[in-house]
Amino acid sequence: MKKETIEKIKTTPHLYNYLRDNSQHYRYLYRDDKYLKEIERLSKIAHKERTLDRIEQLKNNLDLINTFLSVME
Repeated sequence: MKKETIEKIKTTPHLYNYLRDNSQHYRYLYRDDKYLKEIERLSKIAHKERTLDRIEQLKNNLDLINTFLSVME
């Protein structure tokens, strides 16, 4: 594994935490440094950091506010 890959893992908290929890991915990283993109994608799914997840969370918050306002009336 290249030093750049190791530094990227250490400096990115969500990536580091994902690899700590799912260490089986290190095997693929040692074989191919390009696998880091796949791990980044998987960690975003696991930590719900995708744009789609953020939009859904915003929608849920708006629904909660709407429900609260309807109860207040």
